[in-house]
Amino acid sequence: MITVQFEAYIDDRLFSPAKIAQALRTTKGEISETLGLASDALTRRQRTEAAKTQTRLREMLEILNRVESVTGSLLGAYAWFRSEPLPGFGGQTPDQLVRAGKAGQVHAYLDRVMAGGYA
Repeated sequence: MITVQFEAYIDDRLFSPAKIAQALRTTKGEISETLGLASDALTRRQRTEAAKTQTRLREMLEILNRVESVTGSLLGAYAWFRSEPLPGFGGQTPDQLVRAGKAGQVHAYLDRVMAGGYA
């Protein structure tokens, strides 16, 4: 089973946007856009330390961790996170739900699907 090692993405007790972007083979700008954060949220230290920024990064990594074993890779999990419309959510993708503060609903959906239930 593949799992995201959260320690690999932490610097000075904070999630590191640079390390996350490198692992996802993307830019900090794309991640901030994906998470609905301001363009400087992952480039300015003060904004990176903000609770909202750290919460969104954590929520994304938690979800990626849960689906990585199904998709086969962290990159596959990130692609799923950004592009897979979830049934029962009006076609919204996981990243759209996280942006709207509904990461808990994505986890509930994953709980149902992974337990063999219907989405």
